[in-house]
Amino acid sequence: MQDCYKILIDTFDKSRIFIDEPMSKHTSFKIGGNADVLMSATNKNEILNAVKICLENKLPFYVIGGGNNLLVRDKGFRGIIIKISKEFNSINLTSKTGFYCDAGASLTSLSGLALENSLTGFEFVSGIPGTIGGAIYMNAGAFDGEIKDVVVSADVLTNDFKEVKLTNEQLNFGYRTSVIEKENYVVLGAEIALKPGDQNEIKAKMDDFNDKRRDKQPLSLPSAGSTFKRPKGSFAGKLIMDSGLRGYSIGGASVSEKHCGFIVNNGGATALDVLRIIDHVQNVVFEKFNVLLKPEIRIIGE
Repeated sequence: MQDCYKILIDTFDKSRIFIDEPMSKHTSFKIGGNADVLMSATNKNEILNAVKICLENKLPFYVIGGGNNLLVRDKGFRGIIIKISKEFNSINLTSKTGFYCDAGASLTSLSGLALENSLTGFEFVSGIPGTIGGAIYMNAGAFDGEIKDVVVSADVLTNDFKEVKLTNEQLNFGYRTSVIEKENYVVLGAEIALKPGDQNEIKAKMDDFNDKRRDKQPLSLPSAGSTFKRPKGSFAGKLIMDSGLRGYSIGGASVSEKHCGFIVNNGGATALDVLRIIDHVQNVVFEKFNVLLKPEIRIIGE
């Protein structure tokens, strides 16, 4: 690992390479042990070079964006975390209804650009933290939309280190998944296509979605968003609430009082606290309703 660190130092700006970096600083959960090394990549070439170094040195690595859907276990990550920096965020209009964006572009910025240009179809991401790269990875969605509805194509780095452009169909989107997740690819950028709309109506819809999020979601406490995927024919939050688990807590973590589909960090929570709650919730819901809830959040580390 020290040899790898020296290679990284020789290749990149030292100020963006961190040893024994607490992952609690890089996740919306504010939870996680230390990564051996974290490298912040600010452009495509840096992402490519960092991945190449890891592959050539046979070092485990994991690429993250904003860390908004991520739980890192308490003993941290053995290897290299390549963090796609917020600086890798250019957005360029490519037509009257489309634009191309880097993987690190925030969903907030993209929805703002859509509103500014009177483009509809992206209202559902307004207020969602995270980046377009992460959103494509998991086919993020809310209210009346999913990322699959607006992505034309994505430029990705495959696990055999090839840069390819994948069409919407090739991205193989499913409910909270895509070929990116299944094959462990890295999103580098994406082409988005929207439709002309009325700016006032777009703004009203965005405001409505944001109001609903503030009213129904525990935005004041650290979390990783919805903890569980929506089971077929029901909703995870309702099943958890109907199981009597509202507010159920272990250590510093608990099932949210405001929305049972969220597990929140009340302060000082560990990854083990969260994992124990996930396990308990799964067991109780299965016993009561014969439904096995599957985690939506990504879980990595030791």
